[in-house]
Amino acid sequence: MKRTLTKLIAMLLILTVSIPLLSGCQGKKDAAGDIVILFTNDVHCAVDTDIGYAGLAAYKEAMKEKTPYVTLVDCGDAIQGQTIGAISQGEYPVDIMNEVGYDYAILGNHEFDYGMDRLEELLYLTETQYLGCNLRYTGSGNNALDAVEPYALAEYGDTTVAFVGVSTPESIAKSTPAYFMDESGNFVYDFCGSSGEELCAQVQAAVDQCRADGADYVIALTHLGTDESSAPFRSVDVIAGTTGIDAVLDGHSHSVIPCDVVENKAGEDVLLSSTGTGLNNIGQLVITAGGNLSTGLIGTFPHIDSGVDAYIKDIQSQFEADLAEVVGHTDVALTTVDSGGVRLIRSRETNLGDFCADAYRAVSGADIAFVNGGGVRADIAAGDITYGDVINVHPYGNNLCVAEATGQEILDALEMGSRDTQAQISDGDNAVGENGGFLQVSGLRYTIDTSVESSVEVDDMGMFVSCGGARRVRDVEILQADGSYAPIDPGATYTVASHNYMIKEGGDGFTMFMDNALQIDEGMVDYQILMTYLADELGGAVGGAYSAPQGRITVR
Repeated sequence: MKRTLTKLIAMLLILTVSIPLLSGCQGKKDAAGDIVILFTNDVHCAVDTDIGYAGLAAYKEAMKEKTPYVTLVDCGDAIQGQTIGAISQGEYPVDIMNEVGYDYAILGNHEFDYGMDRLEELLYLTETQYLGCNLRYTGSGNNALDAVEPYALAEYGDTTVAFVGVSTPESIAKSTPAYFMDESGNFVYDFCGSSGEELCAQVQAAVDQCRADGADYVIALTHLGTDESSAPFRSVDVIAGTTGIDAVLDGHSHSVIPCDVVENKAGEDVLLSSTGTGLNNIGQLVITAGGNLSTGLIGTFPHIDSGVDAYIKDIQSQFEADLAEVVGHTDVALTTVDSGGVRLIRSRETNLGDFCADAYRAVSGADIAFVNGGGVRADIAAGDITYGDVINVHPYGNNLCVAEATGQEILDALEMGSRDTQAQISDGDNAVGENGGFLQVSGLRYTIDTSVESSVEVDDMGMFVSCGGARRVRDVEILQADGSYAPIDPGATYTVASHNYMIKEGGDGFTMFMDNALQIDEGMVDYQILMTYLADELGGAVGGAYSAPQGRITVR
């Protein structure tokens, strides 16, 4: 019989503390006892902001005083995004998650950012069981993901709950494609993402096996998101294409979803929830002794776990002295956003984008330079610039590469990067038309005509295939030695500076440079490029030349 679900707005009473459950929904089912499943997603190394891991640990302990059945899970993108992750290649966040006591987690696309060898090491170091039913290895050698199980069964008294992991097929294009290849350049890792139907079939097989193994409930831990651009691999697509899942705890799109109700393939209601990002909220799924299934978000908690707090502070003390070292000064704020806080770096030229691209070109001596907007992760405020500020801008640890490329390949790259660009930049407070592969540039200028629909074709991995129709990028000109600009020659050869993610590894789907001759093959690390440019080219001072974008990208 179809379960009936109703929405509620409630206050959750924990011990004697009133905890705001921002909103939620619930449905009637039989359960053996109160079960509390706490969840996080897209923390991105925000270990001590908002609620923080110390607050999460305290809340977990509060729940354990209420019921013995408490489980903590993470839905991906926990170990990358800030300095604490970059400087340790994910190890510090893993250590902190061990201290907090996560039971299950899944791999977001950014868990792969340090490479498969490093991910294998981190999976060895973690005390958390990682899950992923759609991770597939077709190679003949070592499988770095051997430790990842498709699902896990947890016993709560007489009730069995299955946790099924699902990682986004977008991981290939949105992390580093080369990491998923063997030495011959063949993909040996994939995410069952040749189509939405294949992904749903893989998830359905795992759910069916869980039910056959005696699961009373099936909870999907997903890193899929709800963005339209992620279709047909969104969490709502998987719900609509499967049966047997009771609730989906989601990540990837940074959506704040206390509780949505989505119909599955059989017309049954499934709960969907996501916390946002950065420990702004704690997610909570409750299965009560009375049989109610509910989800909601905890926006604040007044306590912290002193042991976890001390543990985090000890880790931070190990590198904060170095990060606080002043490496330069800027007279102007270098930013990724507009005056209203709407993110521009993935759809428009910004002064920080100019600065980063100029650094790559100056340090490498290349004709032009590309920096993907998704790789510029933080602003730099006016005033002193610290080592930590620079790492926060480029936290990935990518390496400088310079490739020889034809003018036509450069035109294809610009077309690929601008395929989602729209005339407007926001819808209310939200950025629109974003693409992490939007190219900030140095050594050239160009115009994007948004009235022309993009004709870029990508394969089922999100990798560039061709651009056979009308082009929206026009008036592309290359900077000359005398400071003038001249039209790009599609048949000429230029040198292009970027990093290994884009040049060698096909990051953001840029395949056009992967087989090209390299003049620099994985040289200086990305944040060191910025510091070298700041020190050697600018004399340690960013001046008025960067007070505004320099007119390299025109959007019409």
